[in-house]
Parts: sequence; C-alpha cells; structure tokens
Amino acid sequence: MKKTILLVVMVTLVAFVSGAIAAAPPKEAKPAATTAPVKLEKFSGEIKNVDAMAKSIAVAKGKVEKTFGVTADTKITKGKEAFKFEDLKAGMQVSVESKKEMDKMIAVTIKVSTPKAAPKK
Repeated sequence: MKKTILLVVMVTLVAFVSGAIAAAPPKEAKPAATTAPVKLEKFSGEIKNVDAMAKSIAVAKGKVEKTFGVTADTKITKGKEAFKFEDLKAGMQVSVESKKEMDKMIAVTIKVSTPKAAPKK
C-alpha cells in the first residue's frame, strides 16, 4: 500500500511540474552580443571621378585619393537639401563619412560643400 501511495504521489508531482513548465511564459530573447559600434572614417577633398556603373566616387586630397562605394542608404546632402548621386560631378568639394565593409570603403554620408560667397568690397 505504501508503494502505491508513493507511486501516485510521484506521478502527480511529475505531472504538476511538467504542466507548470509547459504553461510558463517564454523567456525573453536576450539581445545578441553587442558588437562594437561601427567606426566611421572622415575624409574631405575634391571629387576626381564619379563612376555611375560601379556607383562609386574617387575623392582626392593632395596626393591621397580614396574611392568610396555609394549605396541606397548613403545620405547625400548639399547644405540642408537632399542631393542625388547623379548630381555629383568631378571638381566638387565633399566631406565623406565612410565605414569599411570587407575590403571596400562604403560612404555613409556625403556632404557637398557649398561655395562661400565672395566677400563684398
């Protein structure tokens, strides 16, 4: 008789615990391990070449020339106005913030410098 009561208690306990586990709300997913924020590199200079096929621009400052890929996410502005990739021309002064993806530099923002007004005499 003691064995039967013990068996019934154990089965009840197992059923209760498994029911509680099944009814427990799912745990919140932990955010993925935080990666270091993407480090942006700044480079300013004059556009030497705009490649519409490769969607890239070559910017030179002195003897240093860097090529930046332009994506749909790249924010291009001139002053406070939005600017289009098609409007970029060789000879424009730009400031580029870029990130490195694989072996390429991808432009995050391109700011076209507005020519300063000539001082009045």
